[in-house]
Amino acid sequence: MLQSQLFAKTTKQAPKDEKSVNAQFLIRAGFVDKLAAGIYTYLPFGLCVFKKIEKIIEEEIEAIGGQRILMPCLHPRDKWETTGRWQVSEMFKLKGRSEKEYGLGWTHEEIITPLLKKFIFSYKELPCYVYQIQTKFRDEPRAKSGLLRGREFIMKDLYSFHSEQKDLDNYYEKVKNAYFKIFKRCGIGDETYLTLASGGTFSKYSHEFQTITDAGEDIIYICENCGLAINKEIKQEHSKCPECGKAKFRQEKAIEVGNIFKLGIKYSEPFNFKFKDKNGQEKLVVMGCYGAGLDRLMGAVVEVHNDKQGITWPKEIAPCQVHLIQIEDNQKLNKVAGKLYKDLKKNNIEVLYDERKDKSPGEKFAEADLIGIPYRIVVSERTIKKNSIEIKERKEKQSKLVKIKDLPQFLNEKLKTKNKKRQRKI
Repeated sequence: MLQSQLFAKTTKQAPKDEKSVNAQFLIRAGFVDKLAAGIYTYLPFGLCVFKKIEKIIEEEIEAIGGQRILMPCLHPRDKWETTGRWQVSEMFKLKGRSEKEYGLGWTHEEIITPLLKKFIFSYKELPCYVYQIQTKFRDEPRAKSGLLRGREFIMKDLYSFHSEQKDLDNYYEKVKNAYFKIFKRCGIGDETYLTLASGGTFSKYSHEFQTITDAGEDIIYICENCGLAINKEIKQEHSKCPECGKAKFRQEKAIEVGNIFKLGIKYSEPFNFKFKDKNGQEKLVVMGCYGAGLDRLMGAVVEVHNDKQGITWPKEIAPCQVHLIQIEDNQKLNKVAGKLYKDLKKNNIEVLYDERKDKSPGEKFAEADLIGIPYRIVVSERTIKKNSIEIKERKEKQSKLVKIKDLPQFLNEKLKTKNKKRQRKI
């Protein structure tokens, strides 16, 4: 992509009405635009990052059997009356022309349960795993912290349907592992902890995935021995770790980036969602649900990966892998940089080419740091004389010279995703 063709521009000043790091940098770097409190437009680079996060989630959820669908955002009142949740304060409500009432979906249990009831009748059709990535609306009283707490946002909802609790328990563990893979690939795996939380329906607790950052809205206590965390809400119940029995914890601020629940029959019962077992007996379907907000995840990544100059994107979700910068304008450099740009694309390396003539080298470097693409390549008269280019990793202070002919191989080696498993005892 040519930087001169991007309609979204960077800005030097942080928006006065945004206090969070993620909102300030994402707006300044031209990734998002704020329409109102808790409501953002994704600009080209922001959408690019979002789509990469979506792809990671899609791959990991489908690896554990998830089938993707897309449910409506507009929900008839009667579905919510069935479960007694029509009056929840989070829901935006409206009336149609015929005075029929609707709610804008802030979650989808009331939609997915009667939907699957139309297709599942026998134990032979269980288990079944269905997910979506869809817009949610919540009348959030505290729409703040940029992408971390919005009124309109996009979530991945996975729902699992089982014939018995044991099968749900087994799948629940698979989802835990899939979530850790997602967070690892997004660059926050080492900062994210499985956390006991309140809100369990048919089990004592639910689980959250909390990412450590100073911008965190939650307080968690992490077991120094096994790595299990406990949310502050339930910490008074545990003087010792319920996993390993040790009593040494450290306190951290954290952002919730995902949550998982064993629902049991909470929603299958009001919708009379039953199946016939091997003996022909009717039983209620056992359910689980597993959520993760894509906007929130993107915001959390920025809160973790930044410095004073701007964002430092993890490689797998960065808008591009390489920021190619030409700092002088002459025929020879134009030719070399132009060819380099084409060669990088031929090698399937995503590249942003800053070929602008109206910006000084200092301005270009400052914008590159703000945008946060993992590798910066500088083409100049000095480097061309050595048949080389200057390359610098965004997180590093020092740059190095690499021969132009060796660049594709150099980058391909650097950009390989490392899939080392995180060492955990839980």
